[in-house]
Amino acid sequence: MTLNDYFWYFSSAVPIHICNEIIKYAQHHESKVAITGKQTKLRNPQDPLDKEEIKILRQKRKSKIVWMDDRWIYKEIHPYLMGANHSAGWNFEWSWSEACQFTSYTATGHYGWHQDSWDKPYDDPKRPAYRGKIRKLSMTLNLSDPATYTGGELEFDPRNHDPQEEKARILKCPQIKPQGSIVIFPSFLWHRIRPIRSGKRYSLVCWSLGWPFK
Repeated sequence: MTLNDYFWYFSSAVPIHICNEIIKYAQHHESKVAITGKQTKLRNPQDPLDKEEIKILRQKRKSKIVWMDDRWIYKEIHPYLMGANHSAGWNFEWSWSEACQFTSYTATGHYGWHQDSWDKPYDDPKRPAYRGKIRKLSMTLNLSDPATYTGGELEFDPRNHDPQEEKARILKCPQIKPQGSIVIFPSFLWHRIRPIRSGKRYSLVCWSLGWPFK
């Protein structure tokens, strides 16, 4: 798929007090070690990781997460999802957003090259609203004051193959840096979070689902 814009952003869009409220709300919930989509398919996410699984996981991803599906959060972010989808000219049809993922990155925390979309539509009878649909739009909201951490840069590779298999074509996204900034992009786009060098970075991620592309 040819894109004129690989991502769309809104600088300092969400007020600082809302960002802080989301952080405070998440910190009142139990966090879990974030695993990769591949591990989600191969194991029960509720089962504890063994030492070998943790070692493999940390090569790819190191962070903790809290799931959040509160209506007030969607009310904050959905207008930006709709605005970006129109303004970027993607005009993807979507009808549902998954639970939001609050992510905490500390020193050396990172997430290597990955796509948010999977190779097949959802087929989980326990989640009928998801069944038959795919991730189409991804959103990340920077909740942290950039003065409180270093590293953690968001980067893209606009090509249609795994950047780990050959040298990546780096597309940097400094637009995510200001607190409250939102970046939205197609879920099939390869991207990564560079390692945190110091401090903590908090973000909120959400994926919007629709029927597969025709």
